Amino acid sequence: MMLNRRTALGLAALAVLAGPAALAQERAPIVIGELNSYTRMAAFTEPYRKGWQLALEEINAEGGIDGRPLEVISRDDTGDPATAIRIAEELANREDAVMIFGTFLSNIGLAVADFANQNQTLFLASEPLSDALVWSKGNRYTYRLRPSTTMQAAMLAEEAAETDAVRWATIAPNYAYGQDAVAAFKAELTKRKPDVEFVEEQWPTLFKIDAGSTVRALEAAEPDGIYNVTFGGDLAKFVREGSLRGLFEDRVVVSLLSGEPEYLEPLGSETPDGWIVTGYPSLDVDTPQHDAFEEAYQARWGEAPKTGSIVGYNSMLTIEQLLKESPSLETEDLLKTMEGLRVDSPTGEFLYRPVDNQATMGAYVGRTALVDGKPKMVDWRYAPGEDYLPSEKEALSLRPAQ
Repeated sequence: MMLNRRTALGLAALAVLAGPAALAQERAPIVIGELNSYTRMAAFTEPYRKGWQLALEEINAEGGIDGRPLEVISRDDTGDPATAIRIAEELANREDAVMIFGTFLSNIGLAVADFANQNQTLFLASEPLSDALVWSKGNRYTYRLRPSTTMQAAMLAEEAAETDAVRWATIAPNYAYGQDAVAAFKAELTKRKPDVEFVEEQWPTLFKIDAGSTVRALEAAEPDGIYNVTFGGDLAKFVREGSLRGLFEDRVVVSLLSGEPEYLEPLGSETPDGWIVTGYPSLDVDTPQHDAFEEAYQARWGEAPKTGSIVGYNSMLTIEQLLKESPSLETEDLLKTMEGLRVDSPTGEFLYRPVDNQATMGAYVGRTALVDGKPKMVDWRYAPGEDYLPSEKEALSLRPAQ
């Protein structure tokens, strides 16, 4: 096809005009949406925000993704599912975020996961632990970073099975996370020790525990062991009342998340001795990668990292690796890249299982203690997440048909 002189000059002019616009597009920030319960759950979400902000600063200091900086537009969901859905819609459709990450409470995570499925938006659930998020209510658009309730309950059940406790009582907040955590612990402990029995269950309303009546009910059941899922202010009230009444004396206590600095440090001198817990001994993990993270975090924020810190940091590392490997920012390409994505992190390498979108990031298991008058997690070990996941065949059977 022959071009006349006028047409050729016109095309050349268009190319010159388009050049700066195309260059600007190539260097425009990649927008990521983020939401969490910053005012409702500040003790955990503030360290989490500091974690992802640190990683974001490091990524952009190194040139971003193919020369494009990452921009995170962050919002507070206030702990309300309706607000979270409205924010997710704004981030995905008004702010043109290529994906969304965050959330803490399980009911918020489940609400945003449903939005992601309906809106066909990739959602990385950083913190919610409910099993339903990747199993009974799982969808192809939702991935989860932290080890789930079943995974962490299995870690604790493994330890509990080694004790002499046979009669067990449970206490957990009465919502999705607590219900999943109790069901998982019962199943996992029974599998390892068939002669155990569960003699009492207490289901306080989240953040409204009546510690006196709860402790009396547990005491009356005369269990050998107690499985606790309360956290935050509820945990502090339970520990104080239980200690005053001698509930924990000569009893095995297994407690989900209670070794996390966010929940352990506020207990102060009231920290119980010898509870079996999952948590994060942040200042005692001694690997080159974790040392580098710990040093950078303390230099940036002037404090030791907490569990939320590493969750936020690993969330952003996931996003960085995803964007580096994905052939484009289109959702379908991002989804395909997330399947089996491997991420190197301060807590070791983990991957996202294609069968259920669950990461194999692990957790630390140890005991509570007062060391030099300060709460601490001792005698700990790292439990790799992949060792506590159901088989791929079983996980597939737990998910709805896609």
